Amino acid sequence: MRIISYNTNGIRAAIKKGFIDWLKTNPAEIICIQETKAQQHDADMTEIENLGYQSYWFSAQKKGYSGVCVFTKIKPDNIVLGSGFEGSDYEGRVIRLDFGDITLLNCYYPSGTSGDERQVYKYQWLNEFLGFVTELKKTRKKIIICGDYNIAHHEIDIHDPKGNKKSSGFLPEERAWMSNFLASGFIDTFRYCNPNLAHQYTWWSQRFPSVRLQNKGWRIDYICVSNELEKNITSAAIFPDIKHSDHCPIFLELIL
Repeated sequence: MRIISYNTNGIRAAIKKGFIDWLKTNPAEIICIQETKAQQHDADMTEIENLGYQSYWFSAQKKGYSGVCVFTKIKPDNIVLGSGFEGSDYEGRVIRLDFGDITLLNCYYPSGTSGDERQVYKYQWLNEFLGFVTELKKTRKKIIICGDYNIAHHEIDIHDPKGNKKSSGFLPEERAWMSNFLASGFIDTFRYCNPNLAHQYTWWSQRFPSVRLQNKGWRIDYICVSNELEKNITSAAIFPDIKHSDHCPIFLELIL
């Protein structure tokens, strides 16, 4: 099972930048997209479906905002839209697909960069989500959580840790949440496969065009798996040369 997680910063914008041509290279059987910024009927899925993918969407109520979708060549047994929390579901942040005994969650975690109110909501969302996953693990042991977590966990995951110690996405409380989440029974698959590999980022600010060229980025996108899938991990990677967004795709392969 090969999985891609990718915040496209607008699926229609990514398609205009060559996203479908990249899909034609067959990067994975399952493609998890965050920040679609679209309803399903807004984007023509014909070419993607012709490649063998079925699409499953959970969009925000607000047009042009947030939203997640999954393109998959493997048919799911079960699809669940949302996590059951009103604020999160209004913004289209979580979609669940079950494949046999494996549960895939594609998630777009909130950002706190727009102000204190959103930072407060981010902490609320993180706590709600951890409770949701903890409850889910009681019946679904093998869980994959793909997404834009909007948190750089360790100093190795950000180009300027000292300069960003007070920045949303690298705050002590957010990093502590990430540590607690992993300690609850999950594995950061990229760091598991590449424990000391530095300068590996998944997002670069668009405010300054030179930032990506200079690789001044953050690793805020993750594919985490529950400990029960540890023996199934074969490889994990980041694809910084794929440029349809201010993020880049990340990759996981599992042998099942």
